[in-house]
Amino acid sequence: MKQLILDYTPYCTRAALVEDGEMIDFSIEQANVGGIVGNIYKGKVENVLDGMKAAFVNIGLERNGFLYVGESRVDRSRLQSVMPKKSVSVSPGDIIMCQVIKDQFGQKGARLSTDITLAGYYLVLLPNSDFIGVSRRIENDKRREYLEQFVKSICPPNTGFIIRSAADKASDNDIITDADQLLGIWAKVQSDYIRAPEKSVIFEEASLFERALRDTFCEDVDKVIVNDDMVAERLRGRIGKAKIEKYCGERNIMSHYGLSTQINHLCEHKVTMPGGAYIVIDKTEALTVIDVNTGKFVGTNDLEDTVLRTNLAAAECIARQLRIRNISGIVIIDFIDMQLEEHRELVLETLKNALKNDRLKTSTVGMTSLGLVELTRKKTRLPVDDFMLQPSKDCPGGFVLSDAQLVFMLRDELIDYMLSHRCDRAYVGVTQSVFDMVFESNIMERNIRNSWHDKQIFIYVDEFVRRDKFLMSDKIPEPFPTVMRCLTAQNDE
Repeated sequence: MKQLILDYTPYCTRAALVEDGEMIDFSIEQANVGGIVGNIYKGKVENVLDGMKAAFVNIGLERNGFLYVGESRVDRSRLQSVMPKKSVSVSPGDIIMCQVIKDQFGQKGARLSTDITLAGYYLVLLPNSDFIGVSRRIENDKRREYLEQFVKSICPPNTGFIIRSAADKASDNDIITDADQLLGIWAKVQSDYIRAPEKSVIFEEASLFERALRDTFCEDVDKVIVNDDMVAERLRGRIGKAKIEKYCGERNIMSHYGLSTQINHLCEHKVTMPGGAYIVIDKTEALTVIDVNTGKFVGTNDLEDTVLRTNLAAAECIARQLRIRNISGIVIIDFIDMQLEEHRELVLETLKNALKNDRLKTSTVGMTSLGLVELTRKKTRLPVDDFMLQPSKDCPGGFVLSDAQLVFMLRDELIDYMLSHRCDRAYVGVTQSVFDMVFESNIMERNIRNSWHDKQIFIYVDEFVRRDKFLMSDKIPEPFPTVMRCLTAQNDE
């Protein structure tokens, strides 16, 4: 069974796609710094680079966006037929409609395209195009041909659609409804573009929980479980057959479904596989390097067989880690050296097959004699560790758990403490930075309103506690803290 678990707080939303208890995809989006991929802007061309067929466009953000001719949000390699590339000619001072296809990273501005696309549940609208494409994942030839002809019959002039893999199991009415909604959105975008000032946003992509539902339709999700009434209400009645269920338990929704530990492990650069073998993930500014090790896995008496089994397990594990951590760009994998060519080919084929489940485009280069594999994964949104980690103050170039991630961990531990001790009052010692984040983020707001509404929980600063450790007691700490606030009453003590 596949489930989509949504953990909503005023600070951020976390979405986990789970299959038989194992997390196979994960996303985080902060409420005040959500990604801009998919947003449509009324931009002003500032500079044109003729030699690169590119331009810098001011869309009202801190850095100008980069427009490269021919780029689009559509992954053309996953379409059954060839989608033509559009040419565009711009000059400095031109006002253009453009869409973000890649988030801002580091010192680089957003990547832009004038090929506008609007994604629905079963279709992707291609305004000002007559192209009809079908996802390669729809394998039945008769179904694919029927869908193509049916969508052509409902398609207005000068409009194109891409038929998503989720349409394979959709009814004709579902597809018509999806098309009508997308055409309505596009009509509003055109109207807003005319009235909007230059260098402003005219369309914002859906929030994480809506995108998560939309983008997992092709995953045959059986149930969507949310912890918030507002989110549940917004998702109910959406196109599709997935059941929407509201979680009302006392524990955090991620902990209840056994996901908190899996999420916390995403911060670690060492990933241990069943049997004792492990991989090590190290990120640099230019690329990500993954090293495979046998560790405690001793296998059989045959060394070559042990190496092969370790590398095969690592290939599956690496594909999963790339997806749930959203690692993108250039990735170098150092598999354990194998003597036989057939073993190297088997490991490479296993990796490629595992990567087919990834919604983002990946390209894999062959394996060298040293066991090195190079692959690229399309970069769109920020990786998970941008939220879960922050630069270390004590070790230049190093990273530590972010204050926000520590507050999520504190929330889970505090919930368990209150449930196990059945106490009405608790004192929690944390570092100053975690203390500040607790009261700034509202991550625990739902607990305060519900299960803790009649409790007294005091958060105080302990200068001797480690950042990733929390002191919990039902007794007043000694000596009495100089900085302490009542979490549940939200007033100074």
